[in-house]
Amino acid sequence: MTNQSSMKEFILMGFSDDPDLQMLHSVMFLIVYITALTGNFLIIIVVAADHHLYTPMYFFLVNLSLLDICSISTTVPKSIAVSLTNNKGISFTGCVTQVFLMVTFVGGELALLTIMAYDRYVAICRSLHYGLIMNWNACIQMVAISFICNLIHAVLETSVTFKLNFCGSNVIVQYFCDIPQLQKISCTDTKVSKMVILVGFFLDSFIFAFIFASYIHIFSAVMKMPTVQSRHKVFSTCTPHLTVFSLFIITAVFSYMRPKSFSTPSVDLLSAVLYTALPPVLNPIIYSFRNKDLQKALMKILEK
Repeated sequence: MTNQSSMKEFILMGFSDDPDLQMLHSVMFLIVYITALTGNFLIIIVVAADHHLYTPMYFFLVNLSLLDICSISTTVPKSIAVSLTNNKGISFTGCVTQVFLMVTFVGGELALLTIMAYDRYVAICRSLHYGLIMNWNACIQMVAISFICNLIHAVLETSVTFKLNFCGSNVIVQYFCDIPQLQKISCTDTKVSKMVILVGFFLDSFIFAFIFASYIHIFSAVMKMPTVQSRHKVFSTCTPHLTVFSLFIITAVFSYMRPKSFSTPSVDLLSAVLYTALPPVLNPIIYSFRNKDLQKALMKILEK
């Protein structure tokens, strides 16, 4: 296998070659996957079943659940299959598809978290104009535009990555096709590919700044409220989003921006799990833990 055109498949190193550990990994990942699917599908069903939840905030939450389902379904089932069958190969086309989908869904989640931050800002800081600004047409357009932009970004980043030549080893030290790991086994200059990623991080930094600025305005407005009760009520609507956003940032930074001295195969695998599998599991729990509206709607469904 001397170049890109002759590369028919990659080998996903995964977590272990020990059969017992492979079985343990497959069972744990199956539990994680079922938990993520159950939690996110529950949110979608609960919101769809209760017309009182037909609001922008829950519309965005449903879209976030859909993205979580799609993102975890892109990597975890394949990893489970690898552990159960010990067939670690993934075709070149399969690897391209996995990279494209992961970039699309992860980018989509960041875009959606930004829209949700804007929604909370308008609801709290410009409450009198909330219905006018966050109307259904505006909500649908924001989600659609973010999806189209992420598709374009995914096409660009995937095409640049797979224009690289892959010589010698085709072993990816990861449980899915991850761009940094693909760059490591490339035998050509990866400056262009790394530049695209750097530009992406640069643009993401503006998004982070926008979200932080939104919450500065939100906290400022909340602190001006006359009663503790009203402050607590507003904070309860913001805390889940802020927690989910913080989880996204912490896992992303740990995965892609830690020093090279901390980069070992085991740490890379752990960070990938934190970044790709943990958020889809925790997001539904975080959003429903103290959300009385979701809990009431769920109880109505269970009582039928």
